Amino acid sequence: MSSHDSQSCTAFDGHALIASGALTEVALAVKRLLDRHPARMPLIFDDATGQPVEVDLRGSADEVLARLQPAAVGDAPRGAGRPRLGVVAREVTLLPRHWYWLNSQPGGASVTLRKLVEEARRNVSAKDRARIAGEAADRFMRTVAGDLAGYEEASRALWRGDRDAFNRHTRGWPKDVRDHARRLAAIARDAQAEAG
Repeated sequence: MSSHDSQSCTAFDGHALIASGALTEVALAVKRLLDRHPARMPLIFDDATGQPVEVDLRGSADEVLARLQPAAVGDAPRGAGRPRLGVVAREVTLLPRHWYWLNSQPGGASVTLRKLVEEARRNVSAKDRARIAGEAADRFMRTVAGDLAGYEEASRALWRGDRDAFNRHTRGWPKDVRDHARRLAAIARDAQAEAG
């Protein structure tokens, strides 16, 4: 898992909030819960994406924290060849004209693709931010509240940006789930308003 201490996460045990904050803090709170109640199955969510975050919680708290820290450059002895940059090789399918253009760029195809991706990440439009925030809220709700009364109506209200309807349909949800869903929905609404 690639994680950063600044990654904002929230953990739930069923419908009960365990912790919210930096990944390291949340992981330690989940670790303490599992040390007391090993049969529990808590979930940690990335607040920005709504995706579950996998954390290896085996061993001591110090071991859990050590696995969450990115490997420091220079920790491992370096062998011959190119330095390890955390690059992951995957297949990319392009038309011949795309490969020709990429290969003609300074640094070649890989360098050019990395530059294009970084530029696109920096220039995310307000519309994209709104979509991402809405997807994060909906993904969390589907996972934790998908079996609760009013979920489908709340999801539709989320995508319409209808705060009153969203609050009405989440009113009967367990407090922790309701409060977190409303917080994520507010972020999505703000992003929708910014996108116009």
